[in-house]
Formats: sequence, C-alpha cells, structure tokens
Amino acid sequence: MHDLVIRGGTIVDGTGQPAYQGDLAIDGGCITEAGGKAGAARREFDANGALVVPGWIDIHTHYDGQATWDPYLSPSTWHGVTTAVMGNCGVGFAPVRPADRSWLIKVMEGVEDIPGSVLSEGIQWDWETFPEYLDALDRRPKALDIGTQIPHAALRAYVMGERGIHHDEATPQDLDQMCQLVREGMAAGALGFSTSRTFLHKYDERKYPPGTFASGDEITSLGRVLGEVGHGVFQMTANHVSMGNELPWLERLARHNKLPVLFNLQQTDPAPDLWRDLLSALDQAHAGGVPLYGGISGRPLGLLFSWQSSLHPFIACPAFQELAGLSFDARVARLRDPAVRHRILTEPRARMDRGLEAMFGHFERIFPLGGTPDYEPPPETSVAAIAARCGQTALAVIYDLMLAQDGRAILYYPSFNYSYGSLTHLHEMLQHPATVNSLSDGGAHCGYICDVSMPTFMLTHWARERTRGPRLPLEALVKRQTADTARLYGLNDRGTLQPGMKADVNVIDYDALKLHAPRMAFDLPAGGRRLVQEADGYLATLVAGVPIFENKEATGALPGKLLRGKAPA
Repeated sequence: MHDLVIRGGTIVDGTGQPAYQGDLAIDGGCITEAGGKAGAARREFDANGALVVPGWIDIHTHYDGQATWDPYLSPSTWHGVTTAVMGNCGVGFAPVRPADRSWLIKVMEGVEDIPGSVLSEGIQWDWETFPEYLDALDRRPKALDIGTQIPHAALRAYVMGERGIHHDEATPQDLDQMCQLVREGMAAGALGFSTSRTFLHKYDERKYPPGTFASGDEITSLGRVLGEVGHGVFQMTANHVSMGNELPWLERLARHNKLPVLFNLQQTDPAPDLWRDLLSALDQAHAGGVPLYGGISGRPLGLLFSWQSSLHPFIACPAFQELAGLSFDARVARLRDPAVRHRILTEPRARMDRGLEAMFGHFERIFPLGGTPDYEPPPETSVAAIAARCGQTALAVIYDLMLAQDGRAILYYPSFNYSYGSLTHLHEMLQHPATVNSLSDGGAHCGYICDVSMPTFMLTHWARERTRGPRLPLEALVKRQTADTARLYGLNDRGTLQPGMKADVNVIDYDALKLHAPRMAFDLPAGGRRLVQEADGYLATLVAGVPIFENKEATGALPGKLLRGKAPA
C-alpha cells in the first residue's frame, strides 16, 4: 500500500515531454510510480481535472534573515516553491563577527530593501562562521528545503575588517584566508559563492558593499575554489550595460572550473539590444562545453509605486513629508484635501537620486497595475496616455490613481526588460538553452518590488493568457522552473516527477490559477511592512510527499531540510 496517491491528474513531469494523464504514487518521501493506475494508498488526493507538476525550485532569493524566523519563507510557498536558494548578489549574514552584525543588517537593508528593524528584531544570532550559520539554519524548522551560498561582502568584511569595507585591495594573506574560508564553507554544504559588481547596490546612501570593486585576481581566486572542491555555482550581479566586458573572465572561470557560472541577464534602456550579444556569447561558450549561464526573469523587474511604498514621485515633496507622522488612513484623508493636493503637485521637491528623477519623468512607462495585474501593459494604458486623454498633467494623474482603493492602489514601472514596450525579447530569451529562470528576489525589496510570484506568472501569462505575442508551451515552462534550476545547482534528486525522485509536488487547478494584485502587509517582526502577492489555484503543495499547503492553508507540517552541497540522483 502506498503512502499517498495523487489520482487522475494531468502530469507535467518537468522533463519537457508532453503532459499525460495518470496517478502519482509516493512512498517514503519519493515518487514510486508516475502515470497509469496506482494501487491503494493510506491517503489519496483527487487531482481529476488538475495539473500535477514538480515543486518550483527558486534559485534567486534573499531569505537569509527570514529563514531564521519563518519556516514557510512566505510568500514563496504561497506560489508553490518547494526549494529556495539564498545568499545571492554577494550579500548575506555569514561569516560575521558579533560587532559587525548591525553593519551587515545595514548592508542588507540598503541593497535589498529589507527593513533594518525587521532584521534586528527577527534574527536570533547564534553563529559567527559560515559553517555555524548552516548549522543554525539546519536546527530551525522548515516547511520547504533551503540552501545558501557564501556571500562575498560578508566574507571580505570578516577577513579584512574596515579595510574590506573601504574597498582596500586584498593582500596575499587576506586572499589566502578568504579562500580557506570558502573551502570550509563549501565543505560544510554551501551551494556556491556569490558576488556583486553593480552600482545599483548601495547602503548608507553612497556606500557600496565590500567586493563591488574587488580586483580580478581576488574574484577569480575565490571563484576557483569551487573548481578545486568540485561543486558549486559562481553567481554574480553586475552592471548590466557593461556585461560584455565581464563575460571574458566569467567564461575563463567557467572553463577552468567546469562548473556553472551564472550572471544576471537583463535588458536595460541604455543598451536595449545588448541581450542579443550576450545570448550569442552564451551560444559560443556552450558550443565549447563551457557552463556559462544567464539568469533571467520571466517578466520586467517591476517597481511598484503607492502611498504605502518606499518609492513614488512625491516622496521628496515637503508637503507629503509633513504627513509622515499620521496613521495611513489619516494620511490618505489629508491627501484627498484639495489644498494638500495642490501643494504637493506644485511645490518644489527636495533633490533625489538622479536615477529616481529620470524614472519619475518617464510617464509613458508608468501604468496602473489594477486588481488583475497586467505585466505586459500596452502603451495606451500608460500614465502619459491617460494624461493626454483627460487633459491633466501626468503627476496629477499619478496622484489621483494612487488614491484609488482607499489610497492603496499601485502603479507599475517596468524598469528592466521593457525597453521595447513589450516582452518580445523575453519570449526569445525564455527559449534559450543557456538561460535559467531566476531573479524572483523572494524576501527582498519589501517596499517597492514584488516579483516573488514569478512561478505562477510563468504559467498564467506565458502559457495561457498572453495576447501581445506568441505564448510558450506549458511543459517547457514547467521544466525551466524545476529540472533546469535543479540541475544548475547540482540538485539531482528533484525537479521531475519520475520514480526515485524526491516527491516535491504542486497540484494546481489550472483554470482557476490567478494572480491577485500585490498588497502591503505589516506582518514582519517589529511590525515591518512588505509587499506580498497571493494566488488562487494551488490545491496542494507537497515537500517530500508531505502536504505543507492545501487549498491555500498551511497544514502545520514542516518536512523541509537544509541542503548541503550537491545532491546525488
């Protein structure tokens, strides 16, 4: 008798092969039968008319702090994520000396917009070294499996202290010590090493995380430790417009290590066609057997503006700042006052970052998100188009739109991946064999980005609802978020619904699968805020054969584990 059988579903098994009808039998946390008619079971789940797919494997999250207090890593598990990889972009919380904990929190707050008060309240520090951090994660209860990478910023500060924070060049002794700590971390179970060279990542307004300006010798020496130990991914975030200059050394590192090197690949307005050159470079690398990959998102990186968010065009207006001490409802009432509205729309505002000034002037790229969010909005729905139709200024339109829904309405600014005003280029990128689905940023950017719903969006938009261009096969989209992401990180025990594989499963009512609009919640430690997004249609999510959610309700089961290094098939 089987432990559990999921009966009569449409199985999309993660291999890319066509969907088929049948049962899925689970025993001892593993799949024992896929397809056909399975025998009796201690528990049966009726999946007639539903999709049965592997659990999503999200390889770009920032739950490094949240994993110490939230066993569900919400909202990722609301969207069927059963494995999450943290420690991306060179930032994280280990290794760390006790005296530097508050500084690391400040870095994470600046780079990933996770409130420092939340991290200070939520993290229960019981580690210093990276292996001790893994042990701490291992001890904590988990609904899903998690793994993490060694972050360059924390490592550099730990070894070099103030010299590392101030971007001094590492001495040979510094580099030897950092390499040894990477060896120790990889031996303890790190999934890789991450670094960042982007000027977008700042803290304390004008400071950059350690490692941003590290020498080529430092970065490649640390990266080569992965080749030495024989496993792990080298993950990097860089300045997207200059990725062409980074590729040669990344290619050499991947060739030397014979292990995946993964960089963030985004379309940007200053170089809107660079992605084509980067895909060509990936083609050349893979033709030579070099495991170089571009991590892409399935939709634009979307900045969300509202009266509750960290960013909106009026954030630096003195008349708006005067309202900061009011409750939100009282603030909205004041914002509805015509005199307050006039002041905010006409008074000079304080100077902002040059990038923000430019962004808030691109009214043709700002859209109402609406109750059913459209992440590929047509130009006629933009603020600029609305303003032209109604004869108002664009700022007045933004002001009034944000007052809808009791002052909680959200506007959408697709900052990356929307230079063409559509997702035409992503349609091509999502079919490229050397790109990998990434960049959901779960746990990060709490006040102005909510891309954690990416796994659900991939199915609703690309497979079912897209109207502004061709769609993509459901089977291919499932594979990209399961088998492909698993294999990149050496997690060979999961990602497909085949006998012998780990029974991480989503059961989905595909017809009912729907994204809700993001909303601001105040459920983090210390009452911290974050943008969250729910979805309808997930009937059940299983980890190792144990349901952790059924019909959107947590079951209370916590079968998740800490991943330590690559997993054998």
